[in-house]
Amino acid sequence: MRILLIHQTFVSPDEPGGTRHYELARHCVARGHQFTIVASDLSYQTGHRAVATGRLVTEQTFDGVRVLRAYTYPSLHRSFLWRVVAFLSFMPTSIWAALRAGPVDLVMGTSPPIFQALSAWLVAALRKRPFLLEIRDLWPDFAIDIGVLKNPVLIALARWLELFLYAHATHILVNSPAYRDYLREKGVAETKISLIANGVDPNMFAPDAHGERFREKWGLNGQFVVTYAGALGLANDLPTILQAANRLRDQAHIRFLLVGDGKERRNLEAQSSALGLSNVTFTGSQSKTDMPDVLAASDACIATLKNIRMFRMPYPNKVFDYMAAGRPTILAIDGVIRQVVEAAEGGIFVPPGDDAALATAVQRLSEDRRRAAAMGTAARAYVVQHFNRHQQAEQFLALIQQLAARRE
Repeated sequence: MRILLIHQTFVSPDEPGGTRHYELARHCVARGHQFTIVASDLSYQTGHRAVATGRLVTEQTFDGVRVLRAYTYPSLHRSFLWRVVAFLSFMPTSIWAALRAGPVDLVMGTSPPIFQALSAWLVAALRKRPFLLEIRDLWPDFAIDIGVLKNPVLIALARWLELFLYAHATHILVNSPAYRDYLREKGVAETKISLIANGVDPNMFAPDAHGERFREKWGLNGQFVVTYAGALGLANDLPTILQAANRLRDQAHIRFLLVGDGKERRNLEAQSSALGLSNVTFTGSQSKTDMPDVLAASDACIATLKNIRMFRMPYPNKVFDYMAAGRPTILAIDGVIRQVVEAAEGGIFVPPGDDAALATAVQRLSEDRRRAAAMGTAARAYVVQHFNRHQQAEQFLALIQQLAARRE
């Protein structure tokens, strides 16, 4: 088979962020198939160029996975409006790259951002190939709930685009059971939806490792290290972590790490400085290949999101990484991911936005490291059994084989 994926925010193993699509593509290539990804030449997390050739399209290869980097206007981190400009700029260049990518049997688009999914639909229509639409987050509901999309005309247009894509997709893939329920409510037929959950490659992480080099580099030896790893964005509710750190400022043995980059990094660093938080360290973004060392150096990990309806639905990638690394999760996110952590007995749930509860959970784990270690062990065992990327890759391959046999 020859699969084409249009994915503006695709992450290679050398970049920071989730590598779900790289891992799925690599599995397909190992099985003898061709996999081409049309991606942005900008890193979504850092906003910097992933390639700096100045060309409209630049080709790369990662373990046999072909990646075509299409030019994107560099305005991701300026504001929501400028971010949309960056998304829109990727549409024509991604279509150009996709139409020149060679023969394909299946075109896959992923959302968000939703605009690239429209590009994928158009390419599939022009090539007369099946169109697989993947929903990773619900858009525009997310933008509306968080308050960045307010204009009623734009909301109406976004709703129309959402329903258009649902109607014209050959099939829809979701990575959370809550998204499947949402699509049913929108009138999408059950037979048109497949669930392949977010997960993790457990072989990437060594739960018995301690990340000595990373600890030494950042002066963490002898401390109880609590790590947030991921995007530093508005949605991630990171001020709650800073307020929790402020409550624990006199606990000299506890250190908070914010590992990542994003639009809110400067604001967060300014807040931390204004509070005088010597117990908070911003490490910047780390590549996926470096994350095992980061998490090995951690004693517990934090996942936070703003307390809005849409954020009760995702399966955040970072939580599965934490669990595979054998580290307990302090989870300030309600919804389906809470069900996973609690079923695994792999962490502590605290109400979203409650910095006092977050601080209490951190302190309790720091005082009972045996309990923290036991939670981490249970968490890893659970994801190995239920959210193993190897098993998910087999499910993905079976799905695209079924769809690629169709001709529209």
